[in-house]
Amino acid sequence: METNVANTDPSTIVAAVSALERRVDLSVAIAELDREVDQRLQRLGRNMKMPGFRPGKVPTHIVRQQYGEQARHEALTEALGQKLSDEVTARQLRVAGSPKIEPRDSGSTTHIEFLAVFEVYPEITLGDLTGVEISRPVLEVGAAEIDGTIDILRKQRVRYELVDRPAANADRVSVDFLGKKGGEPFAGGEGKDYRFVLGEGKMLSDFENAVIGTRPGESKSFELTFPAEYFSKELAGQTVTFELTVKEVGEAILPEVDADFAKALGVADGDLDKMRTEIEDNLRREVKKRLQAKIMEQVMDALLRVNAIEVPGALIHREIERLMQLARQDMEQRGMKVKDLPMQPEWFVDQARRRVTLGLIFAEVVKSHGLQARPEQVKAMVEEAAQSYDHPQEVVRWYYAQPERLADFEGTAIETNVADWVLSQVTVLEKPVPFAELMGQQS
Repeated sequence: METNVANTDPSTIVAAVSALERRVDLSVAIAELDREVDQRLQRLGRNMKMPGFRPGKVPTHIVRQQYGEQARHEALTEALGQKLSDEVTARQLRVAGSPKIEPRDSGSTTHIEFLAVFEVYPEITLGDLTGVEISRPVLEVGAAEIDGTIDILRKQRVRYELVDRPAANADRVSVDFLGKKGGEPFAGGEGKDYRFVLGEGKMLSDFENAVIGTRPGESKSFELTFPAEYFSKELAGQTVTFELTVKEVGEAILPEVDADFAKALGVADGDLDKMRTEIEDNLRREVKKRLQAKIMEQVMDALLRVNAIEVPGALIHREIERLMQLARQDMEQRGMKVKDLPMQPEWFVDQARRRVTLGLIFAEVVKSHGLQARPEQVKAMVEEAAQSYDHPQEVVRWYYAQPERLADFEGTAIETNVADWVLSQVTVLEKPVPFAELMGQQS
């Protein structure tokens, strides 16, 4: 049910249609509009040039004939914009998105009437975080974590040496295979000179187990039953037969941790102690960033849990458009043809709603508790980020050369301030997190 809100100006009425939608009746006096149109045409006429007439002496009816529609449209648009702005200001409304203005037929002979429909930002009363529990993941970087990172760096630089022995776990193999279902080949069931590393999980475990123990040049047949949840419905839960030939077996050869290895990592003089120090510094920064990300995720969930708010559809729509554009750019960078991939807005609705909701809640928390980014806080973040470069001070100067370059750091500082405030309001339980889990490493 609409509730009319009293207005000192009879030409406007504000009505609350839903929690966030507002409607405003706007009325423009025809006489006032005509006077404004005449004034605009007079100004245009002073500078109008036309063959056969001196500049500024073009007859009024010709000026009106050529520019009348334009002048009227501009005058009406400006009048409506001013009236809506005055009403919004008087009511202290925060408009979200662009208002839709449509004409209304009221039968008036003295006024032109319109209806403006728009959404407003919600009034947010922050919820109570008392009783909420958040697990703070903790991890100390020590020798074991540094050694583990060095092992990963070695594996990233692995080479494979061909061997004449049965394939084993961690070997890279090259195989030919042909799968048949009911005696007939099926789509996607054939490969030639197909390479993969045993134990990385790229192939189904039963397929890998059939390869293990097979020598180069050896062929075999085996049955395989696809998992019930397999992505291909035609194959899910089905038993097929594979014909397999192992063509190559490559044994992994990891580089030695020596001066050449250190140089490959960017340590010019190959000093191993310096290499470990650099790895430790980088690792500490990465661990800190990942720990903060895990905490921030819980902080956001906590804020959403205690602050159930309605958000303007206009903001959600705008965020959907932004997310779609980011997705297109990401696909293009990966070499995909975006025009061949239809993108549906509904794919992004939930993500957009969450982001908009959190943005509004964050803004209210920052405003209510004075959690804006502090200059010294931003500077410390810039200096920390610059440490990963060869010339940190030059990097710092580059960021401060143009203030807009600091935007990401300012945003991170605000997020940190909000997280610290939330953590001060809730019960925090420290929980050690395994290094491999934090870094997303496969076991």
